[in-house]
This record gives sequence, C-alpha cells and structure tokens, in this order.
Amino acid sequence: MATFLVRRSIGAILVCIAVTFVVFLIFIVVPGGDPAQRIAGKNATPQNIINIRHSWGFDQPFYTQYWVMLKKMFGGNLVSYTSQQNVLTQIVQGMPATFSLTIGASIIWLFFGILVGVLSAITAGRLSDRVITVLALIGISMPVFWLGIITRYYLAEGGLVTWFPDGEYVGITQSPVQWLSHMILPWLVLAVLFIGFYGRVLRGNILDTINEDYVRTAKSKGLTPRRILVKHVLRTSLIPIVTLFGLDFAAVLGGGAILTETVFDLHGVGQYAELSINNFDLPPIMGVTMYGAFFIVVFSMIVDLFYAYLDPRIRPT
Repeated sequence: MATFLVRRSIGAILVCIAVTFVVFLIFIVVPGGDPAQRIAGKNATPQNIINIRHSWGFDQPFYTQYWVMLKKMFGGNLVSYTSQQNVLTQIVQGMPATFSLTIGASIIWLFFGILVGVLSAITAGRLSDRVITVLALIGISMPVFWLGIITRYYLAEGGLVTWFPDGEYVGITQSPVQWLSHMILPWLVLAVLFIGFYGRVLRGNILDTINEDYVRTAKSKGLTPRRILVKHVLRTSLIPIVTLFGLDFAAVLGGGAILTETVFDLHGVGQYAELSINNFDLPPIMGVTMYGAFFIVVFSMIVDLFYAYLDPRIRPT
C-alpha cells in the first residue's frame, strides 16, 4: 500500500505540472496576439501593458514565461490587473462559502442518492420503482439556475412564504444558526441533480451485481437478504458511486457550483470565477483553474484508496 501511495503521489504531481503547462498554452500561447494586453484587461493604459509584458517575461523565451507564470501562481503573486486584488487572497476568502456549500450538499446528495438507488433496485418493476424513476429524471432535468431562482423567490423572497433568508453567506463562526439557515436552500438546489443521477446509476449496478456468482453463493449459504444486500451487493455496487462522488465533490469544491453560488449570492470561489469570466480577467481565471485541478487530482487519489477498501480484488500489491 505504501508503494501504491508513493506511485499515486508522483502521478498526481506530474498531472498538476501538466495542467500548469496546459494553462500556459491556453491562456498565453495559443490565442496569439499580445498576452500582456489580454492580462491587463479592457481599460489598460499602454504603460500598464508594457509593465505587465516585462513583469511576466513576455519579452523573454517561452520557457522563461512559463517559469514566471509558475512563480506567480504558486508564490502568491498572481494579481488581477482589473480589480488590483491578489488572486490567492480572493480565492481563500471565497473558500469557506464554497466548502460549506459543497460539504453540505454532498452529504445530502450521497445519502439520498444511495437511498433512492437501493429502494428503486429492491422494488424493480413495481409502481414505486416507476415513481422513483420519474422523480429522479425530473430532478436530473431541472436546470440548477432555474430551480435556484424559483426556490429563492417562493421560499425566501416572499413569493409564497419566507422560511429562509434571501441569499448571501454567513460564516459558521459568526453564527451557526444563521449559517445553517442561509445554506439549506443552496444545499437542496445543488443536491437535486446529483440525487437523481446517483440513484439511477446505483440501481443499475445493484441489479447487475445481484446476478454475480458470489451473490448466488451467499444465498446458497442461507444468509439473510438484508445481509446479502449490505455485505455483498451494495459494497461492490458502490464502487462507481465512489468514483462519481470523488470527482463531483472535487469539481464542485473547485468552483463548479458557479450557478448555485451566483443565484444565492454566496461569494464563493465559483462566483468569483463567474465574475472574472464576465470581466475577461485572465489571472483569476488561471488561478481558479489551478485551484480546481488541485482538488480533482487529490480526490482522484482518495477514490483509488476507497476502491481498494470496497473491493479486495483490486487492492494494489
């Protein structure tokens, strides 16, 4: 296992390096023209462009430009020339809201996704299975921004009731009660899509696994249906769910909940990315891209470890 961890860590580092090079190509090299002018923003003066060109090494060979970009990204010196704010500082300030949104919503979508999948599988072909399938498809089909606007209007802005606060984020250290009340609607809105999708995937996995030889062997030994489901069928069927959860969690944590954060005005990393895209502010976009890539790589490693735990057949030696 130690060898596996070392090998995966080295692979993760190489992937992060590759991502930095792709970021360099996409944002600086491939578009052509003057990268200093793109980074400087829409209202930059000629002197600002000259300063940026010298600061980023755009008058130097490409490998020097790449090295300067790395130093700015990982040295905390990446600055938005549109807002004159440090990108790392802005990302760190948005992380509490993004972490709160991601962790709460992921707990909801994972729990109810597994529950929906199990119920649908054990009642396959019955009326309850069809009802669950219809509800799951409705949840998958609803756009997040539309559901967020509807729920905020009817449940927070007085369109029907005012059970919840009208958007914005309150830190958990500031007021745990206010934090919870502000996060319930964003959690539910973000989780709806994943609940339906996870439920459908798990249902199919369970129905496939039930026909495996080791499950028939467990039945022949006289094990109870509940023990067979929990110990043998569900444990193996959860492997694809672990993959989905790890990647989805990392993507949302890395700023993937742009629409949810924007609708509910949470001031998280996703909303920061959305504002940067609207302003065509390249340094924040580059910073958020690396931020998201880091979490995806890390959680990919964690997924591999859960693989080994859930299925002994694929444990690395």
